Amino acid sequence: MEITSEIIQSNIEKAKNGDQVAFTFLLDFYWNEVYGFMLKRTENEHDTDDIVIETFAKAFDKLNSYNPEFGFNTWLITIAKNVHIDMLRKKKSSLFVDLSSEDDERAFDVVDESPSAEDDLITEQNLSQLLQYIKQLKPAYQEVIQMRYFQEMSYQEMAESLNEPLNNIKIKLLRAKKLLAEVITKKEKKRK
Repeated sequence: MEITSEIIQSNIEKAKNGDQVAFTFLLDFYWNEVYGFMLKRTENEHDTDDIVIETFAKAFDKLNSYNPEFGFNTWLITIAKNVHIDMLRKKKSSLFVDLSSEDDERAFDVVDESPSAEDDLITEQNLSQLLQYIKQLKPAYQEVIQMRYFQEMSYQEMAESLNEPLNNIKIKLLRAKKLLAEVITKKEKKRK
């Protein structure tokens, strides 16, 4: 079946209304294009994975702001470029010494394993309270958080267990963490 612009626009509209099948269609259809573009820019598979995952997460969060006058792939690439620039700025600002250009290149290959803001929020909560918050998420998000953080499964193990593509698992876990952080933040604000 040929994928036409009408099919793409239809899936964008469905995704705007929360249709998970449409999200998966868009992810599968555009993943390789965005990944290939960013891999040429970064020349680093790990960074490219992180950038593309964050790109799709941001795109899906801001889907209502997409202007259909422009190509969806162009919009995704623009988001990916901005994510990459943000990543480079973050890496540069975390370096305290003047580096030669050779040192600079090597520094960009260092993996940032520091916890994200969402990770910090999640780990601050006590376990029983955290479980209550997790129960407020949709079952699919509860499942990936359970598998990753309580069963300590790898992304690959999760993909095999759920019979889903690896990229979908990464996006689903990223969205689950963001949603969980939002739930925790709202509850904490109500307490104060």
